[in-house]
Amino acid sequence: MTQERANKTGFETRAIHAGYEPDAMTGAVNPPIYASSTYKQDGVGGLRGGYEYSRSANPTRTALEGALAAVEDGEKGFAFASGLAAEDAIIRALTAPGDHVVIPDDAYGGTFRLFDKVAKLWGTAYSAAPVADTEAVAAAVEPGRTKLVWVETPTNPMLTIGDIEALAAVAHDAGALLVVDNTFASPYLQQPLTLGADVVVHSTTKYVGGHSDVVGGAVVVRDLDLAERIGFHQNAMGAVAGPFDAFLTHRGLKTLGVRMDRHCDNAEKVVEFLDGDPRVSEVIYPGLAAHPGHEVAARQMKRFGGMISFRVAGGEQQALAVCERADVFTLGESLGGVESLIEHPGRMTHASVAGTDLEVPADLIRLSVGIESIDDLVADLDRALG
Repeated sequence: MTQERANKTGFETRAIHAGYEPDAMTGAVNPPIYASSTYKQDGVGGLRGGYEYSRSANPTRTALEGALAAVEDGEKGFAFASGLAAEDAIIRALTAPGDHVVIPDDAYGGTFRLFDKVAKLWGTAYSAAPVADTEAVAAAVEPGRTKLVWVETPTNPMLTIGDIEALAAVAHDAGALLVVDNTFASPYLQQPLTLGADVVVHSTTKYVGGHSDVVGGAVVVRDLDLAERIGFHQNAMGAVAGPFDAFLTHRGLKTLGVRMDRHCDNAEKVVEFLDGDPRVSEVIYPGLAAHPGHEVAARQMKRFGGMISFRVAGGEQQALAVCERADVFTLGESLGGVESLIEHPGRMTHASVAGTDLEVPADLIRLSVGIESIDDLVADLDRALG
C-alpha cells in the first residue's frame, strides 16, 4: 500500500500497512532485517534508494519511520535508540545556548534529568509549570527566549491532562513550538499533531513496542523544515534505532490498536476496584469523572489509557509493601507492555526528582495495566493491599 493511500485509511490499517510495500523480489509481507552497515554504490555517489550507511538510513528503520508518521498523522518520522535519545535530538536541533524551555512540573524523571543535568549545562534553561493550567504555562514563557513548550499528557506519574489545543496557542503566540510526549496515550488514543502540536515524541519502548523486548524512541513532525533539522541532528549524533530494534518495534506497532483496547478495558476494571476501597486514599485516572482533566481528556483522547496511579492509606511503608506483595503485577520500571507492572515512583522511576519541586508523593503507586485476565489482576491487587 502506498503512503498516500495508507494515510486515507483507518488507524489499524495504517499501523499494519503504512511505510512498506511487500518486497519486490520475494513478496515478503514484513520488512526484512537489513543487518548491513553499508551499501554498494552504483558508481561514486550512485546510491540505490538513497542508502549509503546505516547510521544515515537503513531500510528496516525506514519502514518503521513511515509507519510512525502515518499513525501520528505526520509527514516525517524518526526512529531513535531510546526515548531519551529522541528527546535529546529535539533539544539540540530546536534550541541553542541561551534559549529557554517550559517543561511539566510533574515530568518523567528522565526528562527532568535531561533538562536539569544535561541541557542546562549546554546553556538551555527551563522552567516548570503545571500542564493543566494553561495560564500558568503562559506565565512561565519568557518572551523572545522560550523556544519550546514541552508537554506530557497524561503526565508521568500523576496523570495530569494538558489541553493540547490551548497549549499550542500559548506556544505559538510566543513564537515557540509545542512538543508533546505522547508515550502514555500512544498514537492510538491521541494524535497531538492534529490538535496543533508541532513535534510528537515517544518512548517506543512502551506501548508502541508493547512487549517489553526492545528499547526505542520516536519523533514525528508535519513541518518539513523541522524534519530537516531533526534529521540532520539524528544523523550527526547517531543515536538511531538498529535494524533488529526497528523490526521489533514495527512488529509491535501493528497490534497497537487491539492491545490498547484491552489495556483500557482492564484499567477501567482496576479503577472500579480501587475507587472507594478504604485501603486506598486516592485513585488518579483520567477516566474518572472526578479527575480534574476528565473533560479535556475525553475531548482529545479516544479512551483514557492503561496507566493508573493511586495513593495508599498507611503512607510510604504501606506503598512499598503493596509493591513487594504483588505477584501478577510484576515489580519493575517501564510500562506499556502486555504484562502488568507495579512500581513506586518515588524510589524508582522518579528518584531523580527527589528534593525538587517535581518530587512525587511517597505514598504513590503507579500501575501499568497489562492485558492479562482481569479477574487475576484484581485478585492480585486485593492480596497486595493486605
